Amino acid sequence: MAQNTKNLIGLIGVPLVMVLGNSMLIPVLPTMKAKLDLTAFQTSFVITAFSIAAGLVIPFAGFLSDRFSRKVVISIGLAVYGLGGLLAGLAALWWDDSYTMILIGRIMQGIGAAGTAPIAMALVGDLFTGASESRALGLLETSNGLGKVLSPIVGSLLALIVWYAVFLAFPIICGAVLLAFLLFVKEKKRKKAPLSAGQYVRSISQVFRQHGRWLIPAFFIGSICLFTLFGVLFYLSDLLEEKYRIDGVIKGGFLAIPLLAMSITAYFTGAVIKKKLMLMRMFIIVGLLLLTASYVLASFSRSVYVLVAILVIGSVGTGLILPCLNSMIIGAVKKSERGMITSLYNGVRFIGVAVGPPVFTWLLDISRNVMFYSIASLTGLFALIAFFLVKPQKKRRAADAHKEQQKRADDNEALQQMLEEAEERESPPAGEEDEEERMKREMKEIMGFDPEKPISTFLRRGRAKG
Repeated sequence: MAQNTKNLIGLIGVPLVMVLGNSMLIPVLPTMKAKLDLTAFQTSFVITAFSIAAGLVIPFAGFLSDRFSRKVVISIGLAVYGLGGLLAGLAALWWDDSYTMILIGRIMQGIGAAGTAPIAMALVGDLFTGASESRALGLLETSNGLGKVLSPIVGSLLALIVWYAVFLAFPIICGAVLLAFLLFVKEKKRKKAPLSAGQYVRSISQVFRQHGRWLIPAFFIGSICLFTLFGVLFYLSDLLEEKYRIDGVIKGGFLAIPLLAMSITAYFTGAVIKKKLMLMRMFIIVGLLLLTASYVLASFSRSVYVLVAILVIGSVGTGLILPCLNSMIIGAVKKSERGMITSLYNGVRFIGVAVGPPVFTWLLDISRNVMFYSIASLTGLFALIAFFLVKPQKKRRAADAHKEQQKRADDNEALQQMLEEAEERESPPAGEEDEEERMKREMKEIMGFDPEKPISTFLRRGRAKG
């Protein structure tokens, strides 16, 4: 088996684990709310605690992965992730009032998640090049999407045993993924010594000075995609259970439909875009417009079946956007900076996940239409921002750079030759005198004085001789 294939097998489970952290819990949240007697805000904070912890720790994990080893950071992250799930599950099993311990377990899971998918994205950039890199990143985004598709169904199935079984499943899943990762992924040895902290900060600053005009909007577009995705899923989960009395695996199936559309679209997008920056930019703009259209149409739907079908349109948009953002961001930076840049990007994405459920809850308390029109306005605004600002510059190939460097050297050589020729024209060659110099020399020999010196000097010499 080729090493690239082994690397993909070992890496593909990492983003899958990360997305299970939230998506698998969504169908369980209404039951948790009832069992622990929680408010809607307290329930949403089970998602938020995980995502805020991940968002804050991700940049630090990225720095460590750039400076030391990506494989070590991912391995530790998976282990902490599993332990956090074990703590939350045992707390729910042993104590009636387990909400606080569940939150602590979720924070641990968020810290562990910081060292998983974002670092895996940087590792793909290290292990693959060219079109194979875009395909691998698309496959990781597809794995992320498939995790979102399967997790509501798996969460619903586990909830049939007991509602907190989802937490106890995390150590098993993380252990299996960690084993495959350690067995199959082979990290390349670093040829250069890591940068000092000061050099590292300066290099990251240089990235933002050079690419910040489009890179910062790209970060926020990724965040908005996940903000709307998890907010809508949180809303849909409550709607299915409270209004339509749809629960269990059937509810998980409903939640999985838009996510399946996103996953399929992400897979084909990753295969098509390769390194075509203009195509990526077009997909991002079209994806944001599809999101906007779906949320406007959703405000008119009165049937849950129609609503799910409309949300599929937005999910296709998200599937167009995320693989393109991944490829653009990875391609913008050197390997030594990828861990931090991809971590910052994923940190911003996680902030979107964190604020999604509570913001949607707040907007829904005002009205359903306010919720949909607000997020439609947001995605429409960023479609305009993407049109005007998301214009990354294509990295020059080595051959093109070499040609340009050679052209500059040839130009410099020609200029130097021109200057030398001009200098030669201004000064006569050695051993030759021009007419003026010859006349001055002859006058000095005949008349006995230097014509360039004042006449008074000659007269003083004459009186002295007399």
